[in-house]
Parts: sequence; structure tokens; C-alpha cells
Amino acid sequence: MSALLVEGVERIAVLRANALGDLLLALPAIGALRRAYPAARITLLGSEWHARFLRDRPGPVDEVVALPPISGVSSPADGSAGPAAPEELYEDLRRRRFDLAVQMHGGGRNSNPFIRRLGARVTAGLRTPDAEPLDRWVPYVHYQHETLRYLEVAGLLGATATEIEPRIAVVRKDWAELNRTLGKVPRGLVAIHPGAGDRRRRWPPERFAEVADRLGRPVVVTGVEEERDVVEKVVAQMQTPARAVVGELSLGGLTALYAACDLLVSNDTGPRHLAAATGTPTVGVYWCGNMINWGPLSRGHQRPLISWTSGCPVCGMPADPRLGMPECGHQDISWVGDVSLDDVLEQAWELLR
Repeated sequence: MSALLVEGVERIAVLRANALGDLLLALPAIGALRRAYPAARITLLGSEWHARFLRDRPGPVDEVVALPPISGVSSPADGSAGPAAPEELYEDLRRRRFDLAVQMHGGGRNSNPFIRRLGARVTAGLRTPDAEPLDRWVPYVHYQHETLRYLEVAGLLGATATEIEPRIAVVRKDWAELNRTLGKVPRGLVAIHPGAGDRRRRWPPERFAEVADRLGRPVVVTGVEEERDVVEKVVAQMQTPARAVVGELSLGGLTALYAACDLLVSNDTGPRHLAAATGTPTVGVYWCGNMINWGPLSRGHQRPLISWTSGCPVCGMPADPRLGMPECGHQDISWVGDVSLDDVLEQAWELLR
């Protein structure tokens, strides 16, 4: 038994109130806490979408408390003062008498003061030099894989990893929604996800279209509403018909769709992590800096293709060695265009075989 384990733990709070990929890559660490403290109730301090997605879904999280918008905690810290956490929220969370409050949210400048006010017996998490310390902490250094970063946090509390890739359960209501919305899914289906929140992470849509055509499989092209333009562009440039799915499925329905596919070809984005977490093989196009933090850690069914672009393809401004892609004004230009069509196809065929 680890000397770092805390005795008498009944309630654990974990702060992870951001996007889909962020949640998925933290699941191995939350699962490690579950195994280290099997009798404890784990509460995820997240957002409304976490509550909807995780409700009645097997996994290490017992409940979700959906936080209101709080600058740097559950909404971006954009330099403005932003909303602060209301005092009644702290009062409600303190009444839960958490034994452990765990910050798996970032460097801690905004999140560590929040965690410290929850009144837990022990706090643990990450810390940049300008952040308040917690009872137990490890330094936040930008270039570290996110899964390993949060497993290191879990290790502060005596929790050890038994798996490094996230897993997500597909439940009956997911399949029911998929069948209700799209009908019978064809055998051999391949998914293409050509979007990404940062357009610089997007591989050219015409190459996604050619990959889809050359694989010779039934194809579905997925995206969120903000990615409708690139989804429609891929479908329009394909020589064979494909089904576009934009905004028709909840996150649960999308989970079932990816689980029903033989392969996903995608940019570096949350849906790639989601498909991989269902057990579906993926080919992902990554910029080298993002690969360090967000790439798959195993290669049996997950194949990343890496762009080694070191500066803006338009103005040449180099990547920041600490923060990645610069804010040079060319935010619509792909940084991953040097990944070749043949390399993506080679990995896709190998996984399909």
C-alpha cells in the first residue's frame, strides 16, 4: 500500500471543467483514483455537457456538479475579470465535506484558489510558478502529455495507473439514438472528421475527400455546427456519396456512431479521442507540438501522422517553444499540410486489414 494514500476517504472532488478531449484524457487518472479509493464517491466538477454525457454511463465518475461560468475554472480566462464563483456555490460544495479536492484542470492560477476554498482535508493538483500551492502538487510544464500529467497528479494521492488510454462505455440509449436518427448503419463504415477548433490543425478537406473515395467503404463525415462548412466541402469533393452528420446526434449518439465504425480518419480533435475510447481504430493528423500533449500513447489501433512544420506557412513566424503555434494573424492556414495523402492511406489500410 502506498504511503501517499489518505486514510478515511469517502468523498473526492475532481475539477475538470473543459472540453471533450480534456475529459477523456483525464479518465485514466480518475480511474486510478477510483481503484485507490474504491469506497469513495467521486464528484466531477464540470459543465452541463459533462452531466448529460456521463449520466447513467458506467465509469469512475459517480456524479457531476455542473459549475456556472467561472473565469479560468469553467469558462476561459481571457484577460478580463470575468465572473467569479458565487459564495453560495462554495457553501454548497463545502457542505459535501470532500476529503480530497483534486485539480486536474491546468496550471492553477485560477483553479487552485477555487480548489482551496472547497474545505477538503487534502488538496492536490498542478502548479505554475505564479499559482497558489496546494497541499500536494507537481509543477505544470506545458510540454507533457495530458494523460501522464494527470496520472502524476493521481500519484500524489497514492493512485497508480493500470491503463493509459481512456475508455468510454457505449450504453443502450446511445445505440437507440443512433438507430432512431440514422437508421441501420452499414457494415464496414468509415468516419471522417475534417474539423478542429483551431483551423491551423485542419488537414486540407480535399485530401480527406480523396482518402474517403480511395478506401472504397461506406463513409460518414462528422462535425459540429461550427464545422459545417468543412464537412460540406469534403462531401461535395467526394466522387462517391457520403452521409454528412452535423448537429444531428448528441454526444452519446456520436459515441455509438464511432463505435459502429471500422475506422475514423480525423484531425487532432475531441472526436478522435472519443472514437479511440470506444475501441475504434483511428488515423489522426497532428502538428508536432500538439502531438506531445494530445497524441495517442499506444499504436496497436491508433496511428498518428505528424507534421513537422516549425513556423507559420505564410509569414514564417516560428512556433513558441513554450506555447506552440504563434498568434501571427494567419489563423486560417493549415500547419499540417505536409502530412502526405499516401501516408494517411497507408495507415488507414493497415488498420482496416
